[in-house]
Amino acid sequence: MNQPPDHSSFNAAVEMDATFQQQVMRLHHLTVGGRWLFAGVLWLTVGTLSLWGLRYPISLMLEYFTWASVYYGFHFHPVPALGLFFCVAVTTSILVWQSRNILFGVPKRDQRRLEEAVLRIRKQGPSHPLWKYVCQESGEK
Repeated sequence: MNQPPDHSSFNAAVEMDATFQQQVMRLHHLTVGGRWLFAGVLWLTVGTLSLWGLRYPISLMLEYFTWASVYYGFHFHPVPALGLFFCVAVTTSILVWQSRNILFGVPKRDQRRLEEAVLRIRKQGPSHPLWKYVCQESGEK
């Protein structure tokens, strides 16, 4: 009658720990920062190249804005247009995601994912790349 140890009581105790919740929030902040870093790098690379590829249609739009110039710019320059739309889409999705988290809180599914990630980071210890950002206290550095 050997039964596996009950990890639910351990997980419940860990989840109530204030330090654990602080670490979950640190990981969430790292996730937010990582997403904005990705968007910034995307704008600096793909966005810049896309705007450069659309420089002539943009100059036409600045001189005589018509919907035909918008159509011309995007229809006859599809690769820069797709790059620009991708940058705008990624930025918009990050804004919507972050606004939802600010207004309604982090959804339970995402909260659980963050908690499991913090438990994995704690289990692996200092060899995990995020250990010093998530688990190590400020005074321990």
